Amino acid sequence: MMANPLPLFPLNVVLFPGMVLPLHIFEDRYRLMIRRCLNEGRPFGVLLIREGKEVGEAAIPYEVGTSARITRVERLDDGRMNITAIGAERFRVRRFRAGEPYLQGEVEPFPPTEGETPEARRWAEIVRPLISDYIGLLARAAGLQLGLVENLPEDPTALAFLTAIALQVSHEEKQRLLEISSVPDILAEERAFLRREDKLLRFMVETGPRLAELKAGPTGYLFPN
Repeated sequence: MMANPLPLFPLNVVLFPGMVLPLHIFEDRYRLMIRRCLNEGRPFGVLLIREGKEVGEAAIPYEVGTSARITRVERLDDGRMNITAIGAERFRVRRFRAGEPYLQGEVEPFPPTEGETPEARRWAEIVRPLISDYIGLLARAAGLQLGLVENLPEDPTALAFLTAIALQVSHEEKQRLLEISSVPDILAEERAFLRREDKLLRFMVETGPRLAELKAGPTGYLFPN
């Protein structure tokens, strides 16, 4: 369960449950926040920035995000840190709170719904071959060898979040997926994205350009540089 208030980290990334997030912590306010999270064994929340920048003045984030649990820490001599976190649970901010150098929020859980319904299973069967083909096309376009295609989850919720992570679409489109409540609706939206992106990728593979801006993430998923 997420404690209130939850420390919040506005970033130019949309974090999904199960997604690996490497971060370099260098600003004083976030050094303090991460130290407290480590000392108290608690997560922090990641929110996509709606307006503003990651560094400097406070940014205005979206209200729906995902909590992140720290799994690895590398402490540097000057106080900076390299950390790895894993996306855990979706949440919605009821109210932002001041009082600390970093942003905090009173949050409520925002779990996916209808993940075990026949409708979710039906949509999973539709999306599974599409995301398998899409990941294969990404690998060919980027010149990578990925083993993920043979290991797609059977669980509709896990498949929905994996697909959201793998999709190379805009931050705003990923945020739209994060804000959808039900698993069948997430999968339906992802099918539309996959159909659109499939056409672009096939053109790129057939005409020869390589996706040099893509790399394999720690889990084998593809992430932008």
